[in-house]
Amino acid sequence: MGFERFERAAVIGTGMMGPGIALTLSLGGVWARLISRSEEGAREGLRKAHEQLATLERHALAAPERAAFARETLSAGTDLEDTVRQAELVVESAPEDMAFKQALFAQLDAWARPETILASNTSGLSITEIASQCASAGRVMTAHFWNPPHLMPLVEIVRGAKTDAVLAEQLRTLLAHCGKAVVMVKKDRPGQLGNRLQMALWREAIYIAQEGIADIEDIDTAAKLGFGLRLPVYGMFEHADMVGLTLANAVLANAARDLYSLPSPPVLLAQKIEAGETGAASGRGFYDWTRRDAAAVRERRDAFVLDFLQNWR
Repeated sequence: MGFERFERAAVIGTGMMGPGIALTLSLGGVWARLISRSEEGAREGLRKAHEQLATLERHALAAPERAAFARETLSAGTDLEDTVRQAELVVESAPEDMAFKQALFAQLDAWARPETILASNTSGLSITEIASQCASAGRVMTAHFWNPPHLMPLVEIVRGAKTDAVLAEQLRTLLAHCGKAVVMVKKDRPGQLGNRLQMALWREAIYIAQEGIADIEDIDTAAKLGFGLRLPVYGMFEHADMVGLTLANAVLANAARDLYSLPSPPVLLAQKIEAGETGAASGRGFYDWTRRDAAAVRERRDAFVLDFLQNWR
C-alpha cells in the first residue's frame, strides 16, 4: 500500500508549522484540514497556507493541477473529533509539552479508525513516551517537518519502540509523493537525526566563541561560506570518502582532542540567557538585533531555499 490509501488528513495546530504541513499534504493529493482551538485561529492558519501556496506558485514550485487541488480542498476549522474520525492520517503540531501530547494522543487513539496513522511533528520529544498511553502505539510515529515546512524538503520519520515499520514506510511513501525528502530514523533517541547533527555544530560553534578562538560573525561566515555551502549537494560521508578515510581519520584524530565534549551546553549559552540576551525577540543574543533586521534574515533564508528548490532534483 502506498500513498493512495491516504485520502484525508487532520493537521492539528495553526501556528508556525501546521499551515505548511497541511499545504504539503494537499499538494500531494490529500484532503487536508487544519484544526485550531478557535475559529479565528483556523481562519488565520488557512490564510497562511494560501499565502504559502501563492509563494510556491510564483516560483513555479507547485504544479498547476496540484495547486488547484490544494486551493479547492484545503480547509480549516475547530472540529477536531469529527475530522480525526474521518482521517487516514493525523499530524499533530502543538506545543512541545510531553503531558499535553500524551493526553492528546491517547484521545486521538480513541477516536481514530484502526488504520489511521498518528504522527507528531515534535522536534525533540520522545515519540515512545508520547505514545505510552495509546492502546495502539504501533501506529504512532514522529513526522518532523523542518521549518518552514512548505519550503524545506526534509522530513524525518522517527519510529518509536512500538511503531509498526510497515506503517512508517507507508507514511514515507506518501510524504515522498508530496515532494519531500524523507529519512527514516530507526531509533527514538534525543535529537532525532537532523537536530543531533545541528546541535553538535551549535555546541562547537558556541564553544569556539566562548574560548575566543574566533568572533561570532566569523564563525557564521565560516559555516555559511565554507563547508555549509556545499552540504546540499555534498554530504559529510560523501566528502569523507572523496578525500579518503585515511586523511579524514588523521584530521579528526588531531581535532577531536580539542573539541567540546561535555554532556552539557557550553556555559556561554547560559550566561547569555541569564543576562536576558535570549535572541532576536529580546533584541540581543549572540548578535545585537537592535542593529540587525530579523525579518530580512528570514527573507534572505527563504529566498535562498526557493532558489535552491528550483534546481533541486
